[in-house]
Amino acid sequence: MRLIWIAIAAVTAMLAGPALGQQWPARNVKLIVPYPAGGNVDSAARIVADKLQEKLGQPFVIENKAGAGGMIAGEAFAKSAPDGYTLFVGANGPVLFATEINKRDAYNWKKDFMPISTISMTPLVLEVHPSVQATTLKEFLDLARREPGKLTMASPGPGTTNHLLSELMQSSLGLQWVTAHYRGNAPAINDLLGGQVQFAFDQLTVSLQHIKAGLFRPLAVTSPHRLKSLPDVPTFAELGYKDFDGQTFTGLFAPAGTPAPIVEKLHETLVAILKDPAVIDKFEKLGGEATPTTPDEFKAYLEREDAKWIPVVRKANIRAD
Repeated sequence: MRLIWIAIAAVTAMLAGPALGQQWPARNVKLIVPYPAGGNVDSAARIVADKLQEKLGQPFVIENKAGAGGMIAGEAFAKSAPDGYTLFVGANGPVLFATEINKRDAYNWKKDFMPISTISMTPLVLEVHPSVQATTLKEFLDLARREPGKLTMASPGPGTTNHLLSELMQSSLGLQWVTAHYRGNAPAINDLLGGQVQFAFDQLTVSLQHIKAGLFRPLAVTSPHRLKSLPDVPTFAELGYKDFDGQTFTGLFAPAGTPAPIVEKLHETLVAILKDPAVIDKFEKLGGEATPTTPDEFKAYLEREDAKWIPVVRKANIRAD
């Protein structure tokens, strides 16, 4: 059925040509988001959806479809018709790692997803609940060494960048802690706020407001340089841990086989949105950076991330719960 849809889309594109792009969208467009409302990916999707609706004149409707590290959403998206009316706002875990950790060949981004553009890049922050007796990264690592297995980390799901950074740190530094997996950033952060877990690697998009309110204590960030929003928080690299870099991307995808005129119109519109100063400001306030790219640039980035992190997944033997 998937091949039939792709063939139909290809024929339609050849027959319709540029007129197809002019006619699209003629009705509601669905944006599938692989996490619950309130998290990093959902926030990015909603910023973009509002502007797409404004510029293209049709509703862009968010559908939150959480579960299996984003694979439920990814699989539903991969089976959708390549007609421009179902899009995917993905991130590292759902796009690159979910099928690997679930050991299911449900989809493959290289075959089933058509990258349109990255939307944003967001560094992560290692943050602790105020009850944790550590005010610096060194103190935190010393605590983890003294009491292996005592600390619990809140993860938004197996195979997310948050989880992979945690696994890489434990493996590289000989540390051990408990990982509690949640269905997305929002429920993970809720338990960190309540003190049920002690720390998290989390996207600033979600945590910046809590850090500013003094509810979390930030120890280090994964960005290559200090952040304007947290100028007093050092990077892992400046503290001597250069391997612990990593950012969460959010990106827009169409199903493979989507007609070129639709892809071109969607890309052109999205890039204009991401260059809008008001949109740039929204992402900065959330701790991220609006990051427009070409489809080829986005694809090359995904290939580099795939090569970097899949070995971590396999070495840590990460599996879905």
